[in-house]
Amino acid sequence: MHDGLYLPPFGELADPLAMIDVCVAAEEQGWDGVFLWDHLLRPGDQPAEIADVWVQLAAVAVATSRIRIGPMVTPVVRRRPQKLAREALTLDHLSGGRLTVGLGLGVDTSGELSRFGEIVDAKERGDALDEGAALLVQLLSGEEVDHRGRYFTAAGVRYRPTPLQSPSIPIWMAARGEARRPVRRAARYDGLFPIEVDADGLSRMLDIVVTERGSLDGFDVAVLAEPGVDIAAMAARGATWALRSFAPGQPVADVLAVIAEGPARG
Repeated sequence: MHDGLYLPPFGELADPLAMIDVCVAAEEQGWDGVFLWDHLLRPGDQPAEIADVWVQLAAVAVATSRIRIGPMVTPVVRRRPQKLAREALTLDHLSGGRLTVGLGLGVDTSGELSRFGEIVDAKERGDALDEGAALLVQLLSGEEVDHRGRYFTAAGVRYRPTPLQSPSIPIWMAARGEARRPVRRAARYDGLFPIEVDADGLSRMLDIVVTERGSLDGFDVAVLAEPGVDIAAMAARGATWALRSFAPGQPVADVLAVIAEGPARG
């Protein structure tokens, strides 16, 4: 089991220098990864200060050397595959091959989709995510891509350099509750980020993954280590990462205090 941090880059953590301090401390204390929320707007009871995740991750990549990093999760519908691929390739090289890309539908919290004219309907966003994620993989391959789909176009393009990681940059897909389509989607990639599930719910998700893939070999499962969550039970069901979660607006001092305790391996 790997131990990571799941951080909202809001409030004090919207300061890139503060985020660097947090991630350097995490690496020094033996944590295995740091993953950042990706949002544009938040509800009124949360901090208004929000950082761009990809810019922060670039700073963290330079300041660290071992921990795995990545967005958790980025909505393809408002990032665009062509831009996302360039960002991912650059960050993969900048980090020395330590990037994991988390993808998902996104949410319309505070109108961060609707206020910018993005797709709001969940089924349609799922269709766009399916097309966009597949296109992202093609763009990361280094081969010529000629794609003309319902949502995205890439007409005879080739992206270089190719990723440092082999066979490519890992992609984890988010899935919430009892929804099955997101789990089947995740099974086509490298990992699952389950949200709002207990150990039994995780088992049901992973049964679907095994049905789709044949096994869990080479497949990561990152669960949130929140109060009341039995991480040992999650690990027994197939979880490979435990991500310590923090509330939006939590002071940097509180985050550093948890980091200093070190990961709870047992």
